[in-house]
Amino acid sequence: MSQERIRWNGHVCSYTPTALIHAAGFTPHRVLPIGDSPDRAGQLLHDNLCPHVKRLLDRAMDDDLPALDGMVFMNCCDSMRRLSDAWRAARPDHRVALIDLPVSNEESAVSFFAGQLTRLSETLSGWSGQSFNQADVSASVYKFNEMAELLDKVSQRVRGGTLEGGSFRLQDLFNRAAIEPVDLTVKLLKTVEEEPELRVTADSGVPVYLFGNVLPDPEAFALFQSSGVHVAGDSVCTGLRAFCHIGGEDSEGVFVRLARGLLDQPRCARTFEPFRPGKIAEEVLTEARRCHAKGVIAYTLKFCDPYTSRLPAIRKVLREAGLPLLVLEGDCTMRSMGQQRTRIEAFVEMLR
Repeated sequence: MSQERIRWNGHVCSYTPTALIHAAGFTPHRVLPIGDSPDRAGQLLHDNLCPHVKRLLDRAMDDDLPALDGMVFMNCCDSMRRLSDAWRAARPDHRVALIDLPVSNEESAVSFFAGQLTRLSETLSGWSGQSFNQADVSASVYKFNEMAELLDKVSQRVRGGTLEGGSFRLQDLFNRAAIEPVDLTVKLLKTVEEEPELRVTADSGVPVYLFGNVLPDPEAFALFQSSGVHVAGDSVCTGLRAFCHIGGEDSEGVFVRLARGLLDQPRCARTFEPFRPGKIAEEVLTEARRCHAKGVIAYTLKFCDPYTSRLPAIRKVLREAGLPLLVLEGDCTMRSMGQQRTRIEAFVEMLR
């Protein structure tokens, strides 16, 4: 597929219905907070705002993007809503859609979200000038499910220590899956899946469970590896969580199916069960035990209220279970991660 024939449509959140964007005739392209764009977001947004949002706006203001037909934003937090407003000012040439995202996966939330996706389908059809139906959406869901399944298999090999490159390489694959055409990614992953398995050795690192929000730079995982960490499992917004498998049957309607699948994915800190808001702590503990982790690393961005509010409950549950927790705070730059090396190495020594 030539570059000229690709119609890109940008997005910035793991809850984005990429299959719907694909069905409309676009190639979904997740704008990641990486690159060398100068810090200019302060011209439009307050300095004490989510670094993820600011780095994305820096890229928009620096024109460090492919030729996007439009941007789809999920109203997942106040900072992201502010980004959608600032994006309109920074890039008036981009069409922008803002979709409300429920905070739970209750049936009423699924029904509401399905309505939002129906509205988005009409917007995308207008942008592309291409009509599409539920069968087209189902076909796209199938493609993205295939990619999600392959990423899960490759991820399991990395967690088991049998794929060359480890978590550094895995994050690079996640990034490519987020920004490249799905067919190319599927072809690449099938090749990776066929690579011979490495023999597991005793010096592969201390198994740790990683959770948090946005950590897309493969160099961050290279830092973990060189510090003696083996990421045995993770739940971050730029990892496997961003490629959930959409289950169910189309008998209930593909938009309901898509809404349910997206809301049922492993939760981030901004989603919760209304009557059990602290359940995320139990889920972190369950996943850490599932991957036989000796400790847990939480990576959160500065000024991220959802994660800041959830961390005390998570810390309490892990302490009661006897699992050590290391909290790292970053700003979407390797500079901030590099400053954490000594703390990471000390944490690893404590776990040995």
